[in-house]
Amino acid sequence: ERIVFSGVGKTRAEMRAALEGGIRQVNVESEPEMRALSQVATSMGATAPITIRVNPDVDARTHEKIATGKSENKFGVPLARAREVYAEAARLPGLEVVGIDVHIGSQLVELEPFEQAYLKVAELTRVLRADGHDIRRLDLGGGLGIPYTRSNEAPPLPTDYGALIKRCVAGLDVEVEIEPGRLIAGNAGLLVASVIYVKEGEGRNFVIVDAAMNDLIRPSMYGAYHDIEPVVQAAPGVERAPFDIVGPVCESGDTFAKQRDVTPMRAGDLLAFRSAGAYGAVMASEYNTRPLIPEVLVKGDHVAVIRPRPTFDEMINRDIVPHWV
Repeated sequence: ERIVFSGVGKTRAEMRAALEGGIRQVNVESEPEMRALSQVATSMGATAPITIRVNPDVDARTHEKIATGKSENKFGVPLARAREVYAEAARLPGLEVVGIDVHIGSQLVELEPFEQAYLKVAELTRVLRADGHDIRRLDLGGGLGIPYTRSNEAPPLPTDYGALIKRCVAGLDVEVEIEPGRLIAGNAGLLVASVIYVKEGEGRNFVIVDAAMNDLIRPSMYGAYHDIEPVVQAAPGVERAPFDIVGPVCESGDTFAKQRDVTPMRAGDLLAFRSAGAYGAVMASEYNTRPLIPEVLVKGDHVAVIRPRPTFDEMINRDIVPHWV
């Protein structure tokens, strides 16, 4: 009852599992999905609480791969068709419309796109209520960004974001849900890697570490920046030099940083990749037959492995060789 089910490609099996588990709400993304959910809920004798995700056609001014609220993105129903979609939802059996969902992207560093989207949702709320729909819940998605560097530039404060939401929904008397996942987890996590080699190249030098793109895909996928620093700090005044910090995977894309100024490194030194708590371990893979790295939870002086590293045998034993091969 505290879980919201989102995503553009929900299967009927997933819908059934969600309803059996007493899901808080399903954020419906399209008419075909809505009709499928109606059929699943009706077959179970259940009622699915739903919001309908609207696409407000707002540019979140974030990386194109994590922008989700423009008309060309795959998410939600066009705002112009929202009234007819809600009208159909009200007619379908097994569905209970409880609100509106919107999500315009992740790692937003400005408040203006949020305001544009949320004001559109507020106006839609008034229109749908006038049409007779009981809109009592707004899922206001879009992720407030976090600082990935130690520069003076920082995303808006959560307090400013909260004040913006209050202004946008003023007078609506609605329950508000927000999605601050990166804000909560991003800077709470580190990736710790060990230096394998320091290599001199033609025109540039490399620090090769035992972490790779399969462990932290953000730099390769998004060109994302992460602060990287030695776990044991060098003495003050030690000269820095530019190095590419790379992993061992057989792709040039397995690069964490290019020409990053670092203090002298040697094999065995530990490096900390900051701001790896969001979209890090959850996006990891076993590409290149590399086992998932362990996750370690630290609280004060308490330390626990919460996801152990699988053994090579455990990885290989998941593969099945047919008898006819």
